[in-house]
Amino acid sequence: MTTPSGDQQSDVLERSDYEAVGGAPAITAVVGRFYELVVADDRLAGYFEGVEMVRLKRHQVALVSQVMGGPVEYSGRELRAAHEGMGISTDDFAVVVDHLVTALTEAGVPSEIIGRVGAALGATESDIVEVPSTGA
Repeated sequence: MTTPSGDQQSDVLERSDYEAVGGAPAITAVVGRFYELVVADDRLAGYFEGVEMVRLKRHQVALVSQVMGGPVEYSGRELRAAHEGMGISTDDFAVVVDHLVTALTEAGVPSEIIGRVGAALGATESDIVEVPSTGA
């Protein structure tokens, strides 16, 4: 096994998660799969009735790209305002996170990157969730 030279090591260390997963095409594919899973889930489908999915996916691609260190800046509404009044529960939030993890895993995203994305998503929970867990 060869070890990378100093320049190669710094390139590897400086590469963003966005670049590591394949950039915009990979994130677009993951977001597409994520929404396939979400809207097919009876627990979540009602949240997306009447929603302009093309626009929503575009915003989600930008948000995930930014979270992963890409050259994209999310310019949509604040998460709290976007989800206000939807009655999203902690249970629903957990299911959404599970679907994102599934989409990332199916795309071959390394577990350490999935962990960082999950942590960033977890930090948004208080902006999205309005209803405590049912405990079911």
